[in-house]
Amino acid sequence: MSLKIALYGITREIVGTSVIELPAPAPATVGALLEELRKQYPALGELRSCAVAVNNEYADNDHPLHTVDEIALIPPVAGG
Repeated sequence: MSLKIALYGITREIVGTSVIELPAPAPATVGALLEELRKQYPALGELRSCAVAVNNEYADNDHPLHTVDEIALIPPVAGG
């Protein structure tokens, strides 16, 4: 089972592409996915915060993930 993740802003710059596909962690949850992404891309762990959206809604760390889900990594944004 693999998950397709869309990346935006600084997360896209860190990873070097706008979409990645990763094997689903076990258990397949938002928290486990974030942990795996931080292992593979340590600079992601340096971000102050990073939200995950699943099917166009923000998701908590315990939210389960499925291969059909639309997953997006949303970096912190600043306004002024």
